Amino acid sequence: MASLSKFNALSFPIVIPILLSTPLAFAECEAESMHGCHDKAESKKLKIIAIVSILVASMIGVCSPLFSRLVPAFRPDKDLFMVVKAFASGVILATGYMHVLPDSFEDLTSDFLPENPWRKFPFTTFVAMLSALVTLMVDSFAMSMYKKRSANALVADKGEMLENGNSQIENFEHGHGHALAKIISNDGQDNKESQLLRHRVIAQVLELGIIVHSVVIGLAIGASDNPCTIRPLIAAICFHQMFEGMGLGGCILQAEYRLKTKAIMAFFFATTTPLGIVLGIGLSSVYSETSPTALIVVGLLNACSAGLLNYMAMVDLLAADFMGPKLQANMKLQVWAYIAVLLGAGIMALMAKWA
Repeated sequence: MASLSKFNALSFPIVIPILLSTPLAFAECEAESMHGCHDKAESKKLKIIAIVSILVASMIGVCSPLFSRLVPAFRPDKDLFMVVKAFASGVILATGYMHVLPDSFEDLTSDFLPENPWRKFPFTTFVAMLSALVTLMVDSFAMSMYKKRSANALVADKGEMLENGNSQIENFEHGHGHALAKIISNDGQDNKESQLLRHRVIAQVLELGIIVHSVVIGLAIGASDNPCTIRPLIAAICFHQMFEGMGLGGCILQAEYRLKTKAIMAFFFATTTPLGIVLGIGLSSVYSETSPTALIVVGLLNACSAGLLNYMAMVDLLAADFMGPKLQANMKLQVWAYIAVLLGAGIMALMAKWA
């Protein structure tokens, strides 16, 4: 309980101002939009604020699970970790369905694109479906390759045991079941390594999907000269980067990477959106959000990202945890985890009203 109150005390001063400032910023923008809302100087200041605030929020989010040793309640085997991870998974799920997918629909059905074929065929849902299937294939093939290697190694071990079968049986008859113990040990090790590989595949594929979306969002902010668009985006992105980072950080922690790999993955997550903003600023003179090429590329990337994020959130994060032994054995924890998922998804869905 002490750890939970400490977490609340740390998170509320950050989250509450973000949530409160978003509708206020949106209301100001509505008033300004009556007379036009394009100001390069003001936009530049907001972009600098966006770079710093998004970087800080991302670092806090992705690094907090990685420093769970300092807070025992946040370790992967603790109940609080499962609840926080469920909340973050809800944020990731809502990001895919409520933010990325609608953006792709908007881009690929824009009036700036020719009606044929872009408004004659639902490219967004088609690409998102293919993206989810490709993610499943990566998941499946990675596990199959590992199991095949493990099976070959197990056959080699059993062959070695059979060569000395007489002595193994003789020892077993005298009450020394060393062969049986070795087989049980190998099976346990195989299950552990299989689960570890799955966590690593999940962490890498999830980061890929988040990075694709982050680059697109950063590029859009950097290329925009509209303060009314940028203000609410800063608040929404800070919120979702923090809790999306917690979900990714939890996956990285469970993958048990070395410190160097953890640092690299955290660095790429935290810096992708700010780098996208810098890239957008640099390309603002030649990049147009309404050009057919930009709309098609960004729309297709968003559709890919949406399919990947939706699959990862539902299958590899939520289903894996809720169907796992820890939550299945504890109904009370399962209820709290569902509440956390609905809260995370609900808050992120509400953000779609402004950004």
